[in-house]
Amino acid sequence: MKKIFYILSAALFIGCCSAPVEQTAEIQVIGHRGGRYEVDENTLSAFVESYNNGVRAYETDLRLTADNELVITHDASLKRTFGVDVDTEKLTRAELAQYKSLKGNPVLFVDELAKFFSDKEILYVEWEMKSNNYTPEQLKLYCDKLYNTVMPLKPEGALYIFSSFDERAILTMLELHPDAECMYITAKPVCDEVLAKLAELGVRRVGCTIHATSRDAMKKAHEAGIIVNLWPGKCVEDFQLAYALGADIACSDVPVAVLNFAKENMKWIKTSKDLTLK
Repeated sequence: MKKIFYILSAALFIGCCSAPVEQTAEIQVIGHRGGRYEVDENTLSAFVESYNNGVRAYETDLRLTADNELVITHDASLKRTFGVDVDTEKLTRAELAQYKSLKGNPVLFVDELAKFFSDKEILYVEWEMKSNNYTPEQLKLYCDKLYNTVMPLKPEGALYIFSSFDERAILTMLELHPDAECMYITAKPVCDEVLAKLAELGVRRVGCTIHATSRDAMKKAHEAGIIVNLWPGKCVEDFQLAYALGADIACSDVPVAVLNFAKENMKWIKTSKDLTLK
């Protein structure tokens, strides 16, 4: 019921308010896996296409290959996106490079994506660390390699975030690179339990489920200086809900549709935001 209420409230604003001359609200829209419902997720083609359509902020996922290279993939297996049931973490880079996605695109590696971003007008990238089954030794190698691969190629003015559901990955990244900007991800809504976990980890960025998150919880998070990313964003209505709740970031599977919708119907909203910690 809360979700319906907030969506209706946002729709009421759209239908009843004339567009102000100046933008008065900010929320960063990011392309989840490049915008997985609009493109061939987590392939170079996805990021090129979404960038050409105006997306300037992204989330992507990475895993360690058998020869300690970093590959861009959400799932451990390539079955869903490439049609072959192989474990990316048990194959070498050369072996993975032989495969094509169901839409004909090759496997993407972190160094390739970092190079693509390096000369672009990129605002924000979340590098999600898929590391739950790694040993402490693997985690150190993984975090160090990730940081040293992407940070030297980061465009001037861009913000690179290292995110994970795995709190060990966050702690390892911060131990190795204290200047790293990290974000804890959870399948829970914004709540006291999550805020306590952030304090324990020493981070002030969080990705929470949009479901069951309330405006009161968002207010409490913001009062604690927390930057909140709400997900999932499967449709434009989810973006409207994230905006109504007061999210700093809306993680979207349809970022181009969201940007176009906001441009036409929510002209008082700026779909980018300064996400540096205050």
